[in-house]
Amino acid sequence: MPYAPQQADVATPELDSALRGGPFHVALRAAIAARGLPLQRVQHHLTRYGVKVGVTSLSYWQQGARRPQRPESLRAVRALEEILRLPDESLIRLLAETGEQPAGRRAAARSYRSLVEASGVLRELLAGLDASPDDEPQTLGHYERVRVGARRELAGRESEHIVRAHRDGVDRFVAVHHGDPGCAPERMAVHALENCRTGRVRWHHETGVLVAELLFDTRLRAGETFLFRYAVEDGTAGVAHEYVRGSGSPGGQYALQVRFAAGALPVRCHRFTQQSPAAPRGGRQDLPVSERHRSVHLVEPRVRPGMVGIGWDWE
Repeated sequence: MPYAPQQADVATPELDSALRGGPFHVALRAAIAARGLPLQRVQHHLTRYGVKVGVTSLSYWQQGARRPQRPESLRAVRALEEILRLPDESLIRLLAETGEQPAGRRAAARSYRSLVEASGVLRELLAGLDASPDDEPQTLGHYERVRVGARRELAGRESEHIVRAHRDGVDRFVAVHHGDPGCAPERMAVHALENCRTGRVRWHHETGVLVAELLFDTRLRAGETFLFRYAVEDGTAGVAHEYVRGSGSPGGQYALQVRFAAGALPVRCHRFTQQSPAAPRGGRQDLPVSERHRSVHLVEPRVRPGMVGIGWDWE
């Protein structure tokens, strides 16, 4: 008779958050990590339920590279709920919610695979500009304003940076914009607004990644600070459900404000963090939405490597 491994239940904030909000692959990965089971042991327990699933398939499922769809795979998901001591239907429900949905419902976060592909593309685009993360000046402050349009799309964003040169000769900043799934980066526009001008712009259509040079027209000396402002006009994708900002190194203060168009106010908003594309999301906290100003915001006193963002739910 099949049985679940006899061990104490282990609840973590990351697992609780993933089971509530998904997506499926993040919840599965968090559950396996919380139970401390290697994939080979998970596979072994599945065989006791009469279900055959390869370790490679399990790995793909928890990375978001593939989704269980066949009847045998769905049997495995139900067995995983018992093996991992999860509430009944918790994983099956997330699978259903990340399928075809009405436009107003929450879409799944970007998959692990899509984020990894985007990071690989970003390295290539930066190399094409003879740039690398090590060349960037240190960010002392970053204030970002995101606009969501009447179609609930990511209409655009404006960024104001305060940076400090870590060496002599710094004369530019390379901005990165990652549009929502289905976007058209070739139709986006980059505008230099203050103390800079736009240089070369490159993009990759399949991943929605765009990079743009912002030229200072002056060479900073080591330790010198500089303030500049620019904007990216997007509006090329469908309904937006979140905005995420990633950082590869520690930095100063970061403030993010999302402003919604009149008649396009979400029913709830929350903040979240994620240490890496492969890590589960955590740090979830509800955020109040100002109906008068149609906006929501977060402030990070000091940026840590990883990702932070705001998500929202439509009616």
